[in-house]
Amino acid sequence: MVSPNGRTDSSPARGFASRAVHAGERAPKPDFTPTATPIYPTSSFFYDETETLDAVFGNEREGYVYTRYGNPTTRALETAVASLEGTEDAVAYASGMAAIHAAILHEVQAGSRVVAARDVYGATYAMLTKLFAQLGVQTTFVDILDLDALATTIREVKPALVAFETISNPLLRVPDIAAISRLAHAEGARLMVDNTFASPYLVNPVRHGADVVVHSTTKYLGGHGDVVGGVIATTRERAAALREEAKLTGPTLGPFEAWLTLRGIKTLPLRVRRQSESAARVAAWLADHPAVAKVNYPGRSDLGAAAGVFNDDLRGGMVSFEVADAGQAEIFRFFQALRLCVPATSLGDVYTLVLHPAMSSHRALTPEQRAEVGIGEGLVRLSIGIEDVEDITSDLDQALRAVNAHLSAAASASSAD
Repeated sequence: MVSPNGRTDSSPARGFASRAVHAGERAPKPDFTPTATPIYPTSSFFYDETETLDAVFGNEREGYVYTRYGNPTTRALETAVASLEGTEDAVAYASGMAAIHAAILHEVQAGSRVVAARDVYGATYAMLTKLFAQLGVQTTFVDILDLDALATTIREVKPALVAFETISNPLLRVPDIAAISRLAHAEGARLMVDNTFASPYLVNPVRHGADVVVHSTTKYLGGHGDVVGGVIATTRERAAALREEAKLTGPTLGPFEAWLTLRGIKTLPLRVRRQSESAARVAAWLADHPAVAKVNYPGRSDLGAAAGVFNDDLRGGMVSFEVADAGQAEIFRFFQALRLCVPATSLGDVYTLVLHPAMSSHRALTPEQRAEVGIGEGLVRLSIGIEDVEDITSDLDQALRAVNAHLSAAASASSAD
């Protein structure tokens, strides 16, 4: 049998080992189009004409030569994210932190300054204060909601980059992206927004002036707890530069992970709408619970101008709350008592996930740093799933009652002494 390009792949004249390697491979190019994007689990690609391969290597024509440089399945994901975010292009990465690292690294050099939200994700905080600090990049952390103080800091610091989250992790504060964009651009700074908590269904930061949008695609975009990845959505020019840098550093998202994420995106609007509606109900229920001292949810606060960042009246599937009089021991007891909600380190999943920020997402911060940004030992973060909301609140209730019983018993024992 001879393949269309004249390469003999499975001729009976070949030895068994040769046929085992080549038989069935490189079938004729089809004249059909599959309904779903195929997975291309290959490390390399070849062309009928070597001149074509040379042109692809030289960026003289589009194509693929090596999956570290690009892959058709990964490219399909990038195209989808760019469309959802309203950007010219997007570049996929092996994790959300790889995407954040690449986005920052592209904008800074030794001696650069960064202004970042004080309550930014713990790993981002650690990356800026440790990894980038070692490279000579200095970061100033600010209350991103205090626009007057932010304006003063940007004027004084003259940063190359201003960075924050659409909805902050885990206190769920919502900055005014448009106002911050004006402040940053007035001093020549780029604006990077981590849109993971909102997803492009709820917020499109570039509509409000962001230059770079990053996601952990592990979360809402993938949405099923079975894949890790990240993406940067931005201009065509910046994306091209990021790809060239990725060829050297190799933070490549594999084709199977890209395919899983692309499949998850198909149900993104359905999942996020249900999660947002349920989260609003859970937040209201928690606010009335006697064991809860405080509830954080964007739909329960006066957002002011920041309300305009959302595409409609949905406010996301994330809720955080403080258990009254609880320390680490009580929060651990709360987690142990859960029967439906899953104590796991992620978010944006079909399951309702529960996390203790002091133990996990913000563990890299010292207790003093956590206290400064308002993350105490009694704070719990919820990522609402797609279960029946009554089952979610029932599970939370019985776990909170278990904590109350423990606190009451401890108080009784103390008074007895």
